[in-house]
Amino acid sequence: MGAVPAAYLAAAEQAAAISGAVIRPLFRSALLVEAKGDASPVTAADKGAERAIREFLAKTLPQHGIWGEEYGPERVDAEWVWVLDPIDGTRAFVTGRPLFGTLIALLHKGVPVLGIIDQPVTRERWTGVSGEATRFVSPMGGQPRCRPCARLAEAELSCTAPDLFAEGDRPRFDRLRRAARRVTWGGDCYGYGLIALGLVDIIAESGLKPWDWAALVPVIEGAGGRVTDWTGAPLQLGAAGDVLAVGDPALQAEAIALLR
Repeated sequence: MGAVPAAYLAAAEQAAAISGAVIRPLFRSALLVEAKGDASPVTAADKGAERAIREFLAKTLPQHGIWGEEYGPERVDAEWVWVLDPIDGTRAFVTGRPLFGTLIALLHKGVPVLGIIDQPVTRERWTGVSGEATRFVSPMGGQPRCRPCARLAEAELSCTAPDLFAEGDRPRFDRLRRAARRVTWGGDCYGYGLIALGLVDIIAESGLKPWDWAALVPVIEGAGGRVTDWTGAPLQLGAAGDVLAVGDPALQAEAIALLR
């Protein structure tokens, strides 16, 4: 597979800027929260941001497909498909915590080749492109590079929430949790960004949808880490939704043995 065209990367960066302009004014404001089918909160920010991104991409790259969490799939049989989560971490957003982000991914023939994690409030942005080093922009600085950590006993483990695991997956995760040095709860996509900054070593989650994981793959792998399912298989459309992200690939075998 060839390089991601520069025009597609520019479109992704512009889409993140457009999304942030919608989300920032609504952060910590009084929002009308609706109930979604899966009982997670959805706000005017989620819907407004995805509409804005979709309108921009439809005008800029009309031949591409789009699949967003809020408004579903369009032309997903296209060679290039954008996968969007306007606010990953809506619970954090509606409670005023800046541990959420906008996820923008581009898939080529079902494989993630470009990913952005954008935190519009802190104005931090991770940009990953297949075959290239991850870029990180932040007012606070920081170098996107996963840190060496070859043993779970020395690893910082992160996970969004213990109640998100399916019944059969929780005991498997608990084996991993007990083997790690420490576990931190919360963070959604922000935690994966911290792997790319060398501050977290491993995340294991299940039940994720393509819009939850697609952008994470190029970001973490471009910083030296690895993202797979719980068996070590690459993530692509059709994956079951169990995700294992490690900053040091040497951690992967030990983690997979515990997750079996």
